[in-house]
Amino acid sequence: MSTWAIVVAAGSGSRFGGPKQYEPLAGRRVLDWSVRAAADACDGVVLVVPDERRYDPEPAATVVVPGGDTRSASVRCGLAAVPPHADVIVVHDAARPLATAALFNAAIDAVHAGADGAVCAVSVTDTIKRVADGRVAETLDRRRLVSVQTPQAFNAAVLRQAHAGSEDATDDAALVEAAGGRVIVVPGDPYNFKVTNPDDIVVAAALLERR
Repeated sequence: MSTWAIVVAAGSGSRFGGPKQYEPLAGRRVLDWSVRAAADACDGVVLVVPDERRYDPEPAATVVVPGGDTRSASVRCGLAAVPPHADVIVVHDAARPLATAALFNAAIDAVHAGADGAVCAVSVTDTIKRVADGRVAETLDRRRLVSVQTPQAFNAAVLRQAHAGSEDATDDAALVEAAGGRVIVVPGDPYNFKVTNPDDIVVAAALLERR
């Protein structure tokens, strides 16, 4: 079976203060770590970047395409560049540079086994409360909650159908779920966090050095 990855690196990094995916990290850029892990697990990698970066040399990526105005639009830009013969498509956020090829493979294997999609996730350790108008409306049972990460792997036809419209979602699994797809959970990695602020770069560098 042919497996391709879409690495989404088209964000502006507004909370970070700039395009965090291009920040130096342990001798590479943030996005380089993500692309390398994807390349180790997949047959090809589509890297989705800001339009002004579309012609930058990216030797670890198979194809480079410009992204859209939203994350979901950027994924659709990547989907258009994935060969039609791909059986499994993995979507990964470039801002998670500590993802490993093993995580990719765990999600891919679940799709090979018959799932429409598979997401990496870890248990929630904090108490989670639902808030309405500044007041606590409900305390949720954290035993039933997980924190979802990327990579996320999907049956290619199912993912393409889920993205056939113009809907937006915070992750691709939500679109597949809304279309009636069966998405399962595989163990994630607590260190596979999303780089959000400059201090995260320092933490990620220390973890990569230890790895």
